[in-house]
Amino acid sequence: MNPIFLKAEWRKLLMVNYEVDPVILQPFIPAHTKLDLHEGKCLVSIVGFMFLNTKIKGIKIPFHVNFEEVNLRFYITHQTPEGELKRGTSFIKEIVPKPAITFVANSLYKEKYTTLPMSHEWKEDNNQLQVKYSWGQSNFMSCLAENQLKELKTNSLEEFITEHYWGYTQLSATQTSEYGVEHPRWQTYPIKQFEVKIDFESVYGKAFAHLKSQKPHSVLLAEGSEITVRKGQSL
Repeated sequence: MNPIFLKAEWRKLLMVNYEVDPVILQPFIPAHTKLDLHEGKCLVSIVGFMFLNTKIKGIKIPFHVNFEEVNLRFYITHQTPEGELKRGTSFIKEIVPKPAITFVANSLYKEKYTTLPMSHEWKEDNNQLQVKYSWGQSNFMSCLAENQLKELKTNSLEEFITEHYWGYTQLSATQTSEYGVEHPRWQTYPIKQFEVKIDFESVYGKAFAHLKSQKPHSVLLAEGSEITVRKGQSL
């Protein structure tokens, strides 16, 4: 088992999912992986959440313990030489408010981070929960949910979106980094309303510009948990 690289909490994960043509994702698919479809549909997700109590190799870095992240990700699988099928995610872009995180992630780990001003809002009472993540000049996504956690159902969309325990990073045309992500099975909040305002072309490029006028396939809100990310290895 690879050593632990990062421990943190990922909390209040707002996941806005869109169906896309698989052709769009071809340039982003890491070597040695394949697209993972849900009921024949190719999905990408914009995921906003909070990093809390973050430790890098057991150390809390001042001013980099609690912060927002919004990422655009898609779903893939990797089959090992022994025949094990690993279900994972790969990222098109990851946005954080801390330049140091972007520098380290991109320079040392070949990730796709960028730095923008970010904020979040959490409001809750006994009956409902409001969650909002904002970044850049005017991009945001928000939801209103019932403040009551639900268990994941087997073979559900919620299970497909949240139950991926591997991350894959495209290093080159032939090389991929694989890292494990450990967390318990998450619970979700029933969504009542949501709003999305994103300049997709400006933030994610022309390939995703059409999503600005496309209705989301689905919207989920997961509570999250403590997580462990293990050191990556090359495929």
